[in-house]
Amino acid sequence: MAGVKVKGISYACDGVPGPDLRRDLRVIRDDLHCTAVMLIGKDERALLTAAEAALGAGLGVYLRPDLAGRSRAELLAGLARTAGAAEALRERHPDRVTFVLGTEFSVTMAGMVPGPGVFFRLRVLIRWGRFFRRRITRELGALLGAALATVRREFRGPVTYAAGYWEQVDWSAFDLAGVNLYRMGADPAAYEARLRALLREAGKPVVITEFGCGAHVGAERRGPGSFLIVNWFADPPRVKAGHVRDEGTQARYLAELIELYGRHGVHGCFVFTFAMADFPHREDPRDDLDMAGFGVVKVAPGEPGSWARKEAFDEVARRYAAG
Repeated sequence: MAGVKVKGISYACDGVPGPDLRRDLRVIRDDLHCTAVMLIGKDERALLTAAEAALGAGLGVYLRPDLAGRSRAELLAGLARTAGAAEALRERHPDRVTFVLGTEFSVTMAGMVPGPGVFFRLRVLIRWGRFFRRRITRELGALLGAALATVRREFRGPVTYAAGYWEQVDWSAFDLAGVNLYRMGADPAAYEARLRALLREAGKPVVITEFGCGAHVGAERRGPGSFLIVNWFADPPRVKAGHVRDEGTQARYLAELIELYGRHGVHGCFVFTFAMADFPHREDPRDDLDMAGFGVVKVAPGEPGSWARKEAFDEVARRYAAG
C-alpha cells in the first residue's frame, strides 16, 4: 500500500530559541521521518527564520502565517509581505515551499460568525452553524479571492488554504485543496465517506492540513474538541473531574488516519502538532493540560524547550517510516 507523498507535522515557531528550533527540526526529519513541516507563526521574522532552518535541514516547508484577528486590510498587507519573502526562499529552494494563506477564516476573522474571539465563535458555530452557512460561504469566498490574488502577485509557488471542515471552498484557483479534517464522533465510516467525497470533488491533490486529538480516554470521539475537557475560566485552568490520561488513544487515532490517507491516495497530511507549550504536562491529573492538547511531545511546565516523546510520537514515526 502506498503512503502519502507529503508526510508532515505542524510546528508553532513563535518564541522558539534558535538552538531549540534547529534541534526540533532535526528530530522532525530524522526521528519522525517527516518530509515536510508546516510552520505556523504570528511573528513574520520568526516564521521566515524557521523556514530557512527547515529548508536547510532538507525539509519541505508549508508556510502558514497566523494573522488571526486582524482586519481585512491588515490580513492582506501581512500576506503580501510574507508571500514576497516566501518567494525569495522558493527561488533558492525550488519545489520545496508551499504557501498556506490562512486557516478557518470563518472563525479566525471577525464578521462571518458572531462573537468576540475564536473560542466564542467556535461555540456559536457548533451550536448554531446551520444558520450561518450561506453567509460563511459567500463572505469566505470573497475573502479567499482577495487573499489568493494578493499572494499570487508576490509568490509563484503552490498555494493552498487550511479550510475548516465546515467551510465550502471553491478550490479551482488553488494548487492544492487543504482541509483541517479532524475525525470526531462514534462513526468512523462517516469520516471515511467525507474523505472520499473531498477527494472526488476537490479536482486537485488533497492535503489534510490538520488532524489529531488529545491524550485522554474519549479523545478519539472529541477530535478537535479535546481541549474542552479543561475549564479555561479557572485560575489556573484545570482539567474537569473524571478525565483520564491515555496516550494510547492519541497514538491509535493518528495511526488509523495516516493509514486511511495512504489507502485513499491523499497527497499529504500534517499531524497537529509537534508541541503545545501552553498545554504543559503535570503529574496531577487535574493540572495535566497536556492530556487535552494535541502535541506528540509533552512539554515541561515553564520550560517550553524541554519535552519528552509521547506514544503518539513513536506511532507517527513508525507510520511515516513505513511508506
